[in-house]
Amino acid sequence: MDFQGLPGRLLADLGPAIASGEQPEGSVLRIEELEERYGVSRTVVRETVRMLESMRLVASRRRVGVTVRPKSDWDVFNPTVIAWRLAGADRAAQLRSLGSLRVAVEPAAAGLAATEATDDQRRALSALAVEMTVTGRAGDLESFLRHDADFHATVLQASGNEMFAHLGATVEAVLRGRTEHHLMPHHPREDAVHLHREVAEAITAGDAPAAERAMRAIVTGALDELDAVLD
Repeated sequence: MDFQGLPGRLLADLGPAIASGEQPEGSVLRIEELEERYGVSRTVVRETVRMLESMRLVASRRRVGVTVRPKSDWDVFNPTVIAWRLAGADRAAQLRSLGSLRVAVEPAAAGLAATEATDDQRRALSALAVEMTVTGRAGDLESFLRHDADFHATVLQASGNEMFAHLGATVEAVLRGRTEHHLMPHHPREDAVHLHREVAEAITAGDAPAAERAMRAIVTGALDELDAVLD
């Protein structure tokens, strides 16, 4: 998240405060108070509020102010909201929730990709699986993360289902959160990397059951590993 300028700095302070519960549901933020507290103009505050509104974290009403909305209203698929929640006390619940989502969606996406993927997508998956092997063995977690996120986004896109494809940024946010909050081993598990190669091979071969089975092993394994670390 690279927020620019004064609105970005204000957003980077208010967003995590709301996502963590420090600014609780139903609390009211006054435009004038925010101007004074942060030493910024009304224009900057209003632009920041508009960004928070786009994430459904707050609602702005005339003569009331800016009210923090219930968590049930939030755009929980927004990668920025996910990152803010992962940075707070809600981290464990957020990771488990996203892990369960992946278990529900990604195996089905892999199965569809075996019949729907383009030749370019099949080649991309094979190349990314190789890159994951190399960077994983080298312990280059930042490069591994990038290849891992690209791999899963490509599978979701290759499914041919636009709703699955839209979850690519969500999956990247949870993968990045696991790495940034030190919930990944320094060297990714070889069996998990091997399963990514199996997914790529099955999709390339058009073998939907094998693709779905290998992807299910990846996402359930990640969830089990997460539970073990958090417990």
